[in-house]
Amino acid sequence: MKPLQPTIDPALVPKRTLAHGAQIPAIGLGTFGSDHVSGAQIAAAVLDAARIGYRHFDCAAVYGNEPLIGEALHTVSKTVAPREDLWVTSKLWNDKHAAKDVISSCKQSLRDLKLDYLDLYLVHWPFPNFHAPGCDIDSRSPDARPYIHAEFMETWGEMERLVEQGLVRHIGTSNMTVAKLDLLLKDARVRPVCNEMELHPHFQQPEFLAYLFEGHIQPIGFCPLGSPGRPERDRTPEDTSPLEDPVVCAIAEDHQVHPAAICLKWAVQRGEVVIPFSVNPRNYRANLHAVVDDPLSPEEMRKIDATDRRCRLIKGQVFLWKENQSWRDLWDESGVITPA
Repeated sequence: MKPLQPTIDPALVPKRTLAHGAQIPAIGLGTFGSDHVSGAQIAAAVLDAARIGYRHFDCAAVYGNEPLIGEALHTVSKTVAPREDLWVTSKLWNDKHAAKDVISSCKQSLRDLKLDYLDLYLVHWPFPNFHAPGCDIDSRSPDARPYIHAEFMETWGEMERLVEQGLVRHIGTSNMTVAKLDLLLKDARVRPVCNEMELHPHFQQPEFLAYLFEGHIQPIGFCPLGSPGRPERDRTPEDTSPLEDPVVCAIAEDHQVHPAAICLKWAVQRGEVVIPFSVNPRNYRANLHAVVDDPLSPEEMRKIDATDRRCRLIKGQVFLWKENQSWRDLWDESGVITPA
């Protein structure tokens, strides 16, 4: 493996220009610790990652660690980089979709993160369905409902108010589909600037990506390494791992890096923003290195493009709204929103 520099100049990290002109670093540190990493470990990683060159941190209320991350961000802004040099994202959880809850939920994240504003605030899922932490795959909320556009627009209207009030700079979506975004873009006063979604070499979503780029909506890819640390409830026998793909591994050997670095190079070179998670200093340092040097050749990019297996890993079963449903109902694979 190639030796890693102790720090990376943040100015070298690629950036994406959003629809309104703001620039978001093309790599951030994810902060979802799954079932096995403590909030304290993640907060420590945030502080150390900032010291080595990260300026983008992807958070969410449901992760349960924003107060601890807030302490780390406070230290970062005092000792590493001013607030205006950071990009901090948070997300509205599913139990706060009611119009009366959106602004108060955002304000709670701001208090927890010790910030005056968020750079980006996302609706975490397009469904108001939520689940208990650590639940199994068969868990269902008794109040679960399908996507109802009129209700989602009530939520989105409050997201727009957050922008108007200066509490957030930009708003966006997560885990959406083309069918749902079509409706949102038709009715929104403030358009989403980003959509966060699962993206990795074995789940490339090229049609969705083209739709987003055409609409000037920046894709943010979660699970860019295939989420090797995802919860057990999200694992199924048919899952595959891009880190074990022979094409990815061969290219990694040629570049003398871990296959994870190749996944990240490929993602950023195709225009994504990536938010890999790690609390291992060597790993998150290597992830940052991956996107600033030694790019993949056009031929290597084409070879990885050809590895797509359309293998969705985060299927979302716990968000289904009735018994005996397929997880595919969440994703509008026919191009039409699944009815109640």
